[in-house]
Parts: sequence; C-alpha cells; structure tokens
Amino acid sequence: MAVPAAPQGNPRHPAVRNASLAGLALGAIGVVFGDIGTSPLYAMQTVFAIDGNLVKPTPADVYGVISLVFWSITLIVSIKYVVFILRADNDGEGGIMALAALIRERLGSRSRRVAVAMVLGVVGASLFYGDSLITPAISVLSATEGIEVVAPGAHSFVLPVGIAIVVVLFLVQRLGTHRIGRLFGPIMMLWFLVLVLTGLPHIVARPGILRGLSPSYIVSFVAQHPFTAFISMGAVVLAITGAEALYADMGHFGRRPIRMSWFIVVFPALTINYLGQGALILDTPAAISNPFYLLAPSWSRIPLVVLATFATVIASQAVISGAFSVSRQAVRLGFLPHLTVRHTSKEESGQIYVPAVNWLLFAGVLVLMLAFRSSSKLATAYGLAVTGTLILTTTLFLILAGSSWHWPGWRLILVGVVFGGVELTFFAANLTKVVHGGWLPLLIAVIVVTVMMTWQRGRRLITGRRVEAEGQLTDFVEEIRKHPVPRVPGTAVFPHPGKETTPLALRANTDFNHILHDHVVIISIQSENVPHIAPDEQVTVDDLGYGDDGIVHLAVRVGFQDEQNIPAALRKAVGMTPELELEPDEAFYFLSRITIEQGSEPGMANWRKRLFIALVHNAASPAVYFKLPEDRTVVMGSRIDL
Repeated sequence: MAVPAAPQGNPRHPAVRNASLAGLALGAIGVVFGDIGTSPLYAMQTVFAIDGNLVKPTPADVYGVISLVFWSITLIVSIKYVVFILRADNDGEGGIMALAALIRERLGSRSRRVAVAMVLGVVGASLFYGDSLITPAISVLSATEGIEVVAPGAHSFVLPVGIAIVVVLFLVQRLGTHRIGRLFGPIMMLWFLVLVLTGLPHIVARPGILRGLSPSYIVSFVAQHPFTAFISMGAVVLAITGAEALYADMGHFGRRPIRMSWFIVVFPALTINYLGQGALILDTPAAISNPFYLLAPSWSRIPLVVLATFATVIASQAVISGAFSVSRQAVRLGFLPHLTVRHTSKEESGQIYVPAVNWLLFAGVLVLMLAFRSSSKLATAYGLAVTGTLILTTTLFLILAGSSWHWPGWRLILVGVVFGGVELTFFAANLTKVVHGGWLPLLIAVIVVTVMMTWQRGRRLITGRRVEAEGQLTDFVEEIRKHPVPRVPGTAVFPHPGKETTPLALRANTDFNHILHDHVVIISIQSENVPHIAPDEQVTVDDLGYGDDGIVHLAVRVGFQDEQNIPAALRKAVGMTPELELEPDEAFYFLSRITIEQGSEPGMANWRKRLFIALVHNAASPAVYFKLPEDRTVVMGSRIDL
C-alpha cells in the first residue's frame, strides 16, 4: 500500500521571490547578460581583422557590417530567444538539457523523436562546455588588452595580468556567487551606461551611421562582396555570444524580468555602442585596431579597462556557473556519474559549486590562454561552439512546438527557415575557421559526447546485470516471513534505485550476518525530468504488502535541480505509517558498493569499458552525494563484470 506524503503548502519556485520585478530585472542584467554584454569588446575588432583586414573600413563595408550585427542580434536574440525560446520552460527552468528533458516528459521515453532530442541535448551541452572554456579566456584577454591602448609598450603585461585574474576567478568559486551577486547588477548597469555614453557622441557627430540599421545594406554588402560578407559572418556571430544564457538562466529570474531587461537596457545599449564603433571607424579608419577602447576619450581609458575587467569577470562567472548547472542536470538525466555538488547559498538552490568541473575548466582556460595568447586568435575558435548550440536549440524547439504544442506545418517551416537559415549561415562561415582553431570546440564536444554516451550505455548494462544479482524484493520479503531471522534494535536504511529488486547490502546482511534490524527502510531517489518537485508530492511510502514486518520502501521524487538528501527525506517521512515511527537521527545507512571489472561480456567496446570503469572510480561517493552521515554509514561490496 502506497501512502502519499501529507500536503506541506505550495512550492515556491526559485524564480518566484518576494523581490520586485525591477529587482529581478536588475539581477538579470548582472548575471544573464554578462557574456553578450561584453561582446562589443571584441566583435567589431574581429570582423575587421579577419583574413588580414578582408573587410575594409569603407562606408559600404562598415554599413554592411553594422547592419549584419544589428539584424543578427534582432533576429536571434530579440525574436528567437526572447520571444519564442523563453516560452519553452521546463517548470520555469531553461537551457538545452532542460529543453531535451521537457521533450522527453511530454512525449514519453520510447518515442524516436525523444531519443533524437536527448542526443541533440547531449551534443548541445557538450558544445556549451567548449563555450565555457573559451568565454573566460577571450573575455578576460579582451579586457586586459586595453592596457596596450593606454600604454602601447605594455604588451608583455597583458597575458600575465589575464592569467592572474583567471586564477583568482576559479579560486573563489568555492565561496559561491551569492556573496558578490548583489554587486553584479549595479556593475553591469554601469557597464551598459558606459556603452551608451561612449557610443552616443560618435553617433551624434556622424548621424549617417544610423542608415546601417536598414537591412538593405546587408543586401548590397552581399551583392558587392559575397565572399567577404560570408567570411565576415564568422566574426559577426561574436555579437550574439551569450544568447543561450537568456534561456539557461530563466529559472533564476523568470521570463518577464529577462525580457524587460533586454528590451529596456541591454538591446538599446548594445545597438548604440555598435553604431558608435561604426561611426568611429568611418571617421578614423585606423581605429579598427581596437574600436571599443578608442571610442572613449584618452583620459577615461584606464578606468574603462578596470570596468571592462570587472564586466568580463562577471561574464566568465555566469558561464562557469552555467557549466556547473549543466553538469548537475546531466548527472540527474543519467549522462554523467555522480559528482560532488556543494550548495554555496542557503537561500538559492541554483547556486552550486562542482569542484571537478571547476578545476577541469580552470586547467582548460589556462591552456587556451597560453596557447592562443590574444583574444583575436581565440575568436577564431569561438564561433563553432556558439553556432552549433544555436542550431541545436532551434531544432529541439521545433520538435517541441510540432509534437507538443501542435504548431501547424507552415509555422514550423517559417520559423525553421528564418532562424535555422541564419544560424546555418553562421555555422558554415565558421567552418572556414576549423584549421585556425575552430577544431577546438569540436574536439571538446567529441570528448564530452563520448564520455556522456559511454556513461549512459555502461550504466544501463551494469543496471541490467545488477538486477540479475539482486533478485526480486517481493521474493526476499516472502522468504524473510517464511524463515525469520533474528531482529536487532535500530533502523537500517538501504539506498537503492527502486523497489523491484533487493539491495545487495540488505541481502548480504541477512546472508552473512543472519540479522535484520527492527526497522528496515529501502529508500529510492527518483530523478524526474522536471527541475523541481512540489514538497507534498516528493515522498511516497510502500509497506510492500505487509504492515507488520518493519520493512518499507520509501520513494523520494526529486527534480534535476533539487538536492538529493536521503536523511532529510527520511525525516520528512517519519510518522507517515506505523513502520516509520522511528528516530531518523539514529539510523544507520548501508550502501551497496559494486566493484566493476572489465570482462568479456558483450554490449560495449573494450576501450569504452575502460573509460566507463575509470569514470566509476572517479565518481563522487554515494555517501557524500546523498548527504549520508559518515559515522553512521556502512559500505558492503560486491563485484560485477562489464
């Protein structure tokens, strides 16, 4: 008999806070828009630097580039993400893994479209990891390169200063962003104000630059210089980096604050600054060397370098935090082994620190900075990760809109052609940069996809063989009733994937120790395809058919954004049935630890078996992952061949 938990009030999603809409919008400015907000540092400079200044500082080329930048931001960010993609929320949460999980939830796990969606989600997450490596490196370097504008002879200081900033950035991750998060909004508001103040005077001085907002200049640019326009698209895409953050961070702030921040503050500021850079280049063609810093008066460039450094650190922080969140979602969806996840805020469940991911990113960012040594060289590696994620998000959105929202075919085709066509052009343009560094995000994606798919496959094989060794739980309960074993005082808790089979630790306890505790609780954490589970729907108790043997099963449903805390779940279940009249703080926890050895069993190539076993050895301890008390946790082992 299953007993649902008693209602405990309505859940409150992280995006639903007591803060005002204006407060949430300010917070969104500080976190969501850090990456795209710092794109003016390097986007225009990269466009005019490609292939030895292939794009010239002439009126035709400048107007064409400005028009490309403006309409790329308008179509991809303002319309696609802000208007359409933000509608695809998974219980208020966003991001490509959450979108794939939403499709699986709506269509059922056996649909072929769901299988395709999950693979696309994995590939998109893998590309995001590449973005997470490149963003801190290119953002920090682009900021510190302002030193050269102020002091042309200080080139040798750029890289060491950038590395020092990155070292500090990753060292402080363990402290959590909540301590400095309230500073992010005001700093980024100041940043966007500076974007306006530096760009506006040049627009006033040369108002003709406003003609660049007309899409007709894109047509003429493409008609006159088709090859140049195509190649420039590979750099123009840098103006929309960070667009995915609009979607990924939706759960922290909500759809409406993000939209309000974008249209009132961020979009106008970016447009004004890019127009200002275009006007400056027309007046002073030599400014293509660094149009962002040269917008500002000479006296203000040192403070601007400092402010830009703060802004790029915030942009880097946002993408690093995003990598933590994506990693946790991948674990919950079964594509990565259990990782140690530390919550850095008592109020915000989304603020987490994943040590393994942090130090892997840190090592990768350092390698990139030392290998490429400048933001312009790193920009050649940047576009593929961004454009690949854009295309995959569009594809998943169309699958959701067609199968779950029942959009008519003509609407799907229209959206796919408009957004997909632009994004495929971006992607094709960036393919030309593969040999010049564009291979890097592809290599990272291949490695991450291989790891994720190997873990998922190996986990399924081990689960099947483990089920054979465990035997049916109902048979075990019947055997205990027919042939009772001595009972000892206390409560024994056995974490286990489900109630169909018997925990190996429980079977070993009765087979070798010939005892059973008075209270036996088999507890299963069920990770759902939604970010959060309401408190009154989290816990269900099953007495397994008998109410007098002291053996119960406790099912705990969690979303992939919720904490998996077994002792807390046990405390919540106390008193729900007579068998659960126990003292949870005195319970002992028995873990079934399986040693996996490489064997000759079919199902995986030998190299994938070795990779899977290596991942198992480096997975977080279940005792840590499930928040079990060390002094009351017993590990009992067994072996399974893969």
